[in-house]
Amino acid sequence: MTIARALVSVSDKTGLTELGEALTRHQVQIIASGGTRRALEQAGIPVLSVSQYTGAPEILDGRVKTLHPKVHGGILARATPEHLAQIQQQGMALIDLVVVNLYPFVRTIRDPQVSEAEAIEQIDIGGPTLIRSAAKNHERVTVVVDPQDYAALIAALEAGEIPLAMRRRCAAKAFAHTAGYDAAISNYFQQRLQTDAKAAPAILSLQLTKQQDLRYGENPHQQGGFYLPQELAGIPRWDYQQLAGTELSYNNFLDADGAWALVQELPGTAACIIKHTNPCGVASVDSENIAEAFRRARATDPVSAFGGIVAVNRPVSEELAQELQEIFLEVVIAPEFSPAALELLKRKKKLRLLRCAINDETRRGWRLRSAWGGILVQRADDSYENLTEARIVSPRPPTTQELTDLQLAWVIGKHVKSNAIVFVRDGQLLGVGAGQMSRVDSVKLAVSKAQFPLQGAVVASDAFFPFRDGLDAAAQAGATAVVEPGGSVRDEEVIAAAAEQNVALLFTGVRHFRH
Repeated sequence: MTIARALVSVSDKTGLTELGEALTRHQVQIIASGGTRRALEQAGIPVLSVSQYTGAPEILDGRVKTLHPKVHGGILARATPEHLAQIQQQGMALIDLVVVNLYPFVRTIRDPQVSEAEAIEQIDIGGPTLIRSAAKNHERVTVVVDPQDYAALIAALEAGEIPLAMRRRCAAKAFAHTAGYDAAISNYFQQRLQTDAKAAPAILSLQLTKQQDLRYGENPHQQGGFYLPQELAGIPRWDYQQLAGTELSYNNFLDADGAWALVQELPGTAACIIKHTNPCGVASVDSENIAEAFRRARATDPVSAFGGIVAVNRPVSEELAQELQEIFLEVVIAPEFSPAALELLKRKKKLRLLRCAINDETRRGWRLRSAWGGILVQRADDSYENLTEARIVSPRPPTTQELTDLQLAWVIGKHVKSNAIVFVRDGQLLGVGAGQMSRVDSVKLAVSKAQFPLQGAVVASDAFFPFRDGLDAAAQAGATAVVEPGGSVRDEEVIAAAAEQNVALLFTGVRHFRH
């Protein structure tokens, strides 16, 4: 197909002059309206206004410009004798190219102060209609919605033909563009209509865009990809910049997500090591020495740290980089890397280095998970419990040091797969029991994994102890204080066990299951 006539109406004027010049060189008549027409005229590019083409004025403050039979007849007509005869009878002309991008609805509603009336005026009507008409008739018409595609369009003009394969690709992108636009509008109104701010929306419109292919999924025989949802779906976007290393795998993404979520909640100068989505090392120190935090985290379980994911909440120093070089790691995540650290770590060609900004918003919003062909949706577990406000149910209250360690243990336990038990002492994770079907077995697993004596440690349990045996086992291993949600029908038995063992016991009233 060649192009004789183009309709251009763009909100984003990027590359517009270059496109207009190319169309003019190839004797393409340009029809445009409003700001697009003015921008082309200012660039000295010949242009026919939509009103001149249709013979009808723009009305209703510009709400109606391109909604006219001469416009859509020219776009939707097929190259059949019957359609061409009708076009001639109606005094219409064929339109071969439609270049449109839409009013900036998404950008407008990013402003929390924007009014509903302002948002409504950014709902494009004519633009999506033009796009859909042209995409439907891609057998004859080329539609372009992204300025990034202007170069390919100009190259095709230079070659003298717009291939069908290109028109089909452009049509597919155009339909995705309008679908995403409508999804954003739908989500905006769903959120405003929501009477219960905590309830899941009645309709959650998602458009997922593939960011990259993965080498494989969890296993080599499974294909995979990483997709990001468009904005305004209530799903926070995990922004990162990969500075070095091979592409992230499916498992890398899962582990990195868990590591960064945990380290952002840790107090002080902190480091964590994740293996198979569970922390196998965590430490928090009072100084700014991030290398010391990593050394203590690694000491939790040096064997499991091999092949793990490391996240720190301070910039990676040269000292830390030297420590990280000593073991095999998959990913290192930090808010920043010093130039010397970056140079050192880049020597490990496969080590993936991710720079991420500390951002509380990534811990909020909705979380999605597929199940049985559907989608499970829940709010992120962004609850934070200050243990100075927890209910002390034991005769003995925790000491100041115990309370500090209990707070750290409670945060770590929230990021361990249920049933979760963690032992902590002096700002260091000592033992983890994760994913067991019995809570007392999680306690025993955590004890067996500990590399240090557990005397004087504290314990966090992500859910209540259903029997006293779990607390008894923790106390026998050396624990002196325990934090758990409470709420079991046998709470009194557990409280009695704490009194017998002289263990300080705190109830938070909040459960942190993680499946």
